[in-house]
Amino acid sequence: MYVCLCHGITDKAIKRAVREDGVGSTRELRTKLGVGSQCGRCIQMAQDIIDMTIIDESLFKEVS
Repeated sequence: MYVCLCHGITDKAIKRAVREDGVGSTRELRTKLGVGSQCGRCIQMAQDIIDMTIIDESLFKEVS
């Protein structure tokens, strides 16, 4: 699904940036992918995706 229509950024690209590059905020995401740098309508949805990806990843980490 497209999240940022201005730059053609998908939810998959955002999730990949969180998982592979350690992006944890919309500020970091803006620097990495350009999300939210044009009209700004995508900021809330992008933040929700970041939050959900971080939560999902932390739930499946092994505890030693």
